[in-house]
Amino acid sequence: PSKQSKKIILDRNLFRETLSRVAILSSEKYRGVRLSLSNKTLRLTAHNPEQEEAQEEISTDYSGESMEIGFNVNYMIEATGALHTDTMEFGLNDPNSSCTLISPNAAYPQYVIMPMRL
Repeated sequence: PSKQSKKIILDRNLFRETLSRVAILSSEKYRGVRLSLSNKTLRLTAHNPEQEEAQEEISTDYSGESMEIGFNVNYMIEATGALHTDTMEFGLNDPNSSCTLISPNAAYPQYVIMPMRL
């Protein structure tokens, strides 16, 4: 995607650690995690067929409309691990479009991850 209408600056290590914790209770088959954006908050949620659920929240600079989007948690962990800065920019358009993960002051590398339906 050439432009993202929603951009969130996150602490890369905090985001990666949160993804790792939530991933423990994600479904082993799909490895899905739901990201819910609302005013100043990013909530990460995962659940599995045994009715177990993990949920954590991260404070963000996001101030747009609320939205939910699902991703394969393994892809998110790998992409955030490949960035080598303290912060990262998480770019989104809508729940059906891909997201981008980049270092805030660099155009490259840029990681593109497609969403999944949860």
